[in-house]
Amino acid sequence: MSKKIAVVLSGCGVFDGAEIHESVLTLLRLDQQGATYQCFAPDISQHHVVNHITGEEMPEKRNVLIESARIARGEIEPLSKLDAGDFDGIILPGGFGAAKNLCDFAFKDSELTVESSVIQAVQAFIDQQKPVGLACIAPAMTGILFGNNARCTIGNDPDTASAIEETGATHVECPVNEIVVDEARKLVTTPAYMLATRISEAAEGLFKMVDKILDLS
Repeated sequence: MSKKIAVVLSGCGVFDGAEIHESVLTLLRLDQQGATYQCFAPDISQHHVVNHITGEEMPEKRNVLIESARIARGEIEPLSKLDAGDFDGIILPGGFGAAKNLCDFAFKDSELTVESSVIQAVQAFIDQQKPVGLACIAPAMTGILFGNNARCTIGNDPDTASAIEETGATHVECPVNEIVVDEARKLVTTPAYMLATRISEAAEGLFKMVDKILDLS
């Protein structure tokens, strides 16, 4: 029987939602490895909407679930409906949406809070000893989700790493094409576009992350 992975998106677009390349590469690798997946997203308002050409904030409101459906080709469910018992693991791609919509790390650094539905979803996988994958900036939530000394990476940015360690997590420097695995917690992280300068670089680490998640599940 093929393994089934839950993928949690945070909108659509690097500056205000899920990083599209990271999300699609994750789904691609799952499919290549014979796994199935279901996308989820919180049914909440985005923090803001950013014009991806100019980088300027736009005077409009969008919904995280509705925007995430663009990436999932409409095949998506509210995060509140995620039952960890139906899945073998969970992956959260990055993008600023992970730091603006799934949590508020982009604004509060080490004083971040995590969206309640994200905590509930991930905690259910932790309780069932199922693997969790966090990519790009999503590992900023590690200390809140896993507690003290959980090992993770966002690459090598010293300020971001310091803020993560202030939450109780242990940051490990990592190149773009590698992963950091906390075997005891079944947590797998990779820098992706925190370091990647082209899509092929992001793909290397993301593919390794997906492969490890499947291996641990």
